Amino acid sequence: MTIEAVIWDFGGVFTTSPFDAFNRYELERGLPHDIIRRINSINPDTNAWARIERSDVDAATFDRLFAGEAKALGHDIRGADVLALLSGDLRPRVVAALKACKARFKVGCITNNAPTGKGAGMSSSSYKAQQIADVFSQFDHVIESSKAGLRKPDPRIYLMMCDALGVKPEACVYLDDLGINLKPAREMGMTTIKVLSEDQLLHDLAGAVGISF
Repeated sequence: MTIEAVIWDFGGVFTTSPFDAFNRYELERGLPHDIIRRINSINPDTNAWARIERSDVDAATFDRLFAGEAKALGHDIRGADVLALLSGDLRPRVVAALKACKARFKVGCITNNAPTGKGAGMSSSSYKAQQIADVFSQFDHVIESSKAGLRKPDPRIYLMMCDALGVKPEACVYLDDLGINLKPAREMGMTTIKVLSEDQLLHDLAGAVGISF
């Protein structure tokens, strides 16, 4: 089927990965590598991370709940510290690719985010929040987990985007930096791209949509 829409994740796609920030934090504090990701993978539908991305809890409650989950594994990590690490730096070449896609296809964004900070990207910086807002203004439709009460990889959130854009899953390309979020999109027929680096993203997207970036 002809591609009609390109659907994007945000963090780790348009911005540098928060996982890099997590790893720097862990290294600076002598914590095990990837311990934050490990905590977030335990009980992934009901843990503190899942609950704040659905807006089931506020930032103060997340701070307490995450600290409890970290303590259960023998570590002292505040949830507030984790939230402060989420906003990465924008990748201008990916933003340019979005604009090139928008000229030929429908474009949407599905982002799992926490209801803290400013704007859809939940930045703690006013300047960065404005930069991110400028990117979000390019999309035909945006679904934020913190507003939808639903988060990836729940298949319903991808179908919500298809309905909003008026396209079938088979006519969509979907980009995300997490394989777990790509699986349901792929199973419903989307062409999926796992984002590992900026150069790889642009190369694979060019092959999927027939545009040179």
